[in-house]
Amino acid sequence: MIRLITDFDGPIIDVSDRYYRVYHFCLEKTRQLDQPVRPLSKSEFWALKRSRTPEKEIGMISGLEPGQAQAFADLRYQTVHTKPYFEYDTVVPGAVAALEKAQYAGIDLAVMTMRRTKELEYAFQRHDLGRFFPADRCYCLEDDYVKLKDTKEKPLLMERALRELPPASQVWMVGDTEADLISAKMHNVKVIGLLTGIRDRTQLEHHKPDFIATNLGAAVELVLQQTDSVSSLEY
Repeated sequence: MIRLITDFDGPIIDVSDRYYRVYHFCLEKTRQLDQPVRPLSKSEFWALKRSRTPEKEIGMISGLEPGQAQAFADLRYQTVHTKPYFEYDTVVPGAVAALEKAQYAGIDLAVMTMRRTKELEYAFQRHDLGRFFPADRCYCLEDDYVKLKDTKEKPLLMERALRELPPASQVWMVGDTEADLISAKMHNVKVIGLLTGIRDRTQLEHHKPDFIATNLGAAVELVLQQTDSVSSLEY
């Protein structure tokens, strides 16, 4: 059995609209009433996010003073994962087709995300995605869990998944952040970095994934190709 563990936000869900709306909200809340600011376009904002530009720096680029920029960053952290904004998430084009292809090919799918349970369930219901991931293939955070640092906590989810899931002849991870790549490499899981999410190619390459793919569909195709290659060698 081949298993594909996928991150949720980035490979499957596009969070860029949510993040950009929160950016505008925080900028308006932080600036003085008569203070001129320079709101970024969505493409400018998302390019900064994908290159890991700190939130405070994004605030200053947008015209805030240093103290305001820190308040902007703090407000963004408090706001970006709140319920009113999750409705702006959309499905990455081609992601559903990729999941259907993987399922049809007999790949065992699991999802691993830093979303809390209620946040994951909301997206499942809103976008009809629960059909790909039974409850015993979902690894996320409890609703009352206080997040600290993804690169420390996601490896714990990976450890739990590898301990609980049935044995597989091959296990792959796909994700769009350093937390995904670190989690996989810590546990000797083959990992594919995806370019549909919140990190650009330079950031992904820094963590040396086994492969980089443009999207989830390309990643599924790569897994199938690698599986066929191994099968041929075994034969």
